[in-house]
Amino acid sequence: MKYTEQTLNQIQRALRKTASKFTASPDNMPLTDIYLQVKQDSGELLVYNDDGDELTRCVVEEWIGNTDEQFYVTLPPVLSAAVENLKETWDNLPILKPYSFVLMGEDRETLTDLYLVDDDLFLVNDDLMEGLSEDLDTFFDELMR
Repeated sequence: MKYTEQTLNQIQRALRKTASKFTASPDNMPLTDIYLQVKQDSGELLVYNDDGDELTRCVVEEWIGNTDEQFYVTLPPVLSAAVENLKETWDNLPILKPYSFVLMGEDRETLTDLYLVDDDLFLVNDDLMEGLSEDLDTFFDELMR
């Protein structure tokens, strides 16, 4: 499924609104991840913190009434792109690092990690970490010889 510029703009507007909710001082920053939930039938995008408090919501017109069986499979790329486009915002957000943007399903189960923010690392998708465990095992085996 392809997404329009309008869809990307609606998502980014909601993410900017989310960022505006975090106004803590550098001495008292919250420890939280940011959870995104999309409701396929209504087209709603809801954003939550770790405590389940709703930070913002919006309706993405393109998603209203979408009955595509692959809907939740096609969401991560557009959500990741929207988050990544606001990288400067996340660099300066007053939240203790590292923190993640997580896509969760309608039953609040984690579907995928969309973006990891850390001082030195920005994980855009899981493919960047693919094979890391095997590489570390190989390194350790070589080290122990």
